[in-house]
Amino acid sequence: MIRKIIKINEALCNGCGACATACHENAIAMIDGKAHLIREDYCDGLGDCLPACPVGAITFEEREAAAYDAAAVPSKQQAAAQPETLPCGCPGTYARAISRTAEAVNEVAVTHAATDSQLSQWPVQIKLVPLQAPYFENADLLIAADCTAYAYGDFHNRFIRKRVALIGCPKLDEGDYSEKLTEIIKRNTIKSITVVRMEVPCCGGIESAVKKALMNSGKMIPWQVVTITAEGSILD
Repeated sequence: MIRKIIKINEALCNGCGACATACHENAIAMIDGKAHLIREDYCDGLGDCLPACPVGAITFEEREAAAYDAAAVPSKQQAAAQPETLPCGCPGTYARAISRTAEAVNEVAVTHAATDSQLSQWPVQIKLVPLQAPYFENADLLIAADCTAYAYGDFHNRFIRKRVALIGCPKLDEGDYSEKLTEIIKRNTIKSITVVRMEVPCCGGIESAVKKALMNSGKMIPWQVVTITAEGSILD
């Protein structure tokens, strides 16, 4: 039958998994770090997944597709509610241990024991900061995924120092950061923007939000993206 059904642009998908969480029918699954419509007959065509996608990778299309099978969905939902024995398709959820040599740990303890905080304002959560504040004027802005501060050991000195810091998690926070970031950029005099994200695909949402905000603001502001690995190094 010809009906309305979702279409996922794999090239745009950043692997955040927000759409799979938003789909109550479990029609979407994460496979190799990308969202896939795994069962056409589970997709009701209502599109709860569309607003959940931070990069606009999901749209509607009308095409030949299996009819929505409402009777089959509850059993799938019940199975999905069982504890998972394997990690989901998002690389950011893979559990792994990170080995450190004893020498490296001891050296860090000695050389960085008295590191001072470089934070210059509060709050820091993107969801909580005001749209306009004195500390935004002529500011070098840091917009960072919150995991980066834990992965990179010298985060305060390397990134927060002399910057106004905003943090968030594009995978776990609800909504789209780009609208608020657009207003912050429009209403204040921002000199530069540094985006710090993790290497996992789902962290691309914060980079995409900044790109969108810069475009929507109509301002030409120098910006850069720094990517951190789970081991705590900076990718070139």
